[in-house]
Amino acid sequence: MKAFAARSYGPPEVLQLREVDTPVPKDNEVLIRIHATTVSSGDWRVRSLNVPTGFGIIVRLVFGFTRPRQPILGTELSGVVEAIGKDVTRFNAGDEVFAFSDATMGAHAEFITMPAEGVIAPKPDGLGFDEAAALSFGGVTALQFLQRAKLEQGEKVLVNGASGAVGTAAVQIARHFGAEVTGVCSTGNVELVRSLGADRVIDYTQESVVDCGETFDVVMDTVGTLPFAKAKKLLPPGGRLLQIVGSLPQAIKAPWLSLTSGRKVIGGAAMGRREDLEFLAKLAGSGEYRPVIDRRYPFAEMIEAHRYVDQGHKKGNVVVIVNGEVE
Repeated sequence: MKAFAARSYGPPEVLQLREVDTPVPKDNEVLIRIHATTVSSGDWRVRSLNVPTGFGIIVRLVFGFTRPRQPILGTELSGVVEAIGKDVTRFNAGDEVFAFSDATMGAHAEFITMPAEGVIAPKPDGLGFDEAAALSFGGVTALQFLQRAKLEQGEKVLVNGASGAVGTAAVQIARHFGAEVTGVCSTGNVELVRSLGADRVIDYTQESVVDCGETFDVVMDTVGTLPFAKAKKLLPPGGRLLQIVGSLPQAIKAPWLSLTSGRKVIGGAAMGRREDLEFLAKLAGSGEYRPVIDRRYPFAEMIEAHRYVDQGHKKGNVVVIVNGEVE
């Protein structure tokens, strides 16, 4: 099969199109023919080692010290089950699915094997393979952090970075939970964020978020520009700051700040769970959640897709069509 593999850490040019063996599913695994995948901010961080302060050594220990231990990046995918192991009962060959491979990655290829009981779900009816591929990274992250915040109906939520993969998902999921949502983005993305259901949109190029004159029950920082020192002005007693992007010193301080400030600081990583994919699939099937796709690239242009994501201005998701035509 064909796959894009990173020969080292670095810019998009470290990726090479290679011919590698098609994986064979173990007894408990499924082999998926990938129709679409994405290039996410997670792929960018792992490939480039451009990570928040203090996490560089941790990323190297997890993913490989001098080069990626798993050279094939990519965590999101959709496709068709090609074959199943002898112990698999949950899926059959021909089933349309979407999946989240998380830290094991491997989705920037024509095929992937995954445990049948892993983070895989049937593709929602009414969604193309491109949209299904973009459901999980932003959706799972937004969902898990909002759940950790114990978001309640009627609460006010600020989403900082509301036009990215996590932000666009967070606006829609928070609305589903009955929250009043304010999104923060640049001028060119205001209408997009409003169309997703945001009650108010702050253009950070025209207005200071911390001086907006409001407080919020939950502040979700998806881009790392609202550390607690700034966000505390936006949080009343009992408010929650969700640090989706933060440095290691911020992560270390979070428990102390939660104990002493009267606000709760919540960080950490989102982990792939099948129940989250099933929740997102149901939400997408009902029309309440639609992944935003900025650009679609053919598989041969994977490096160009990485270059675009590296610029840091994508709207929602960047999808790569592995099997099929780019519409």
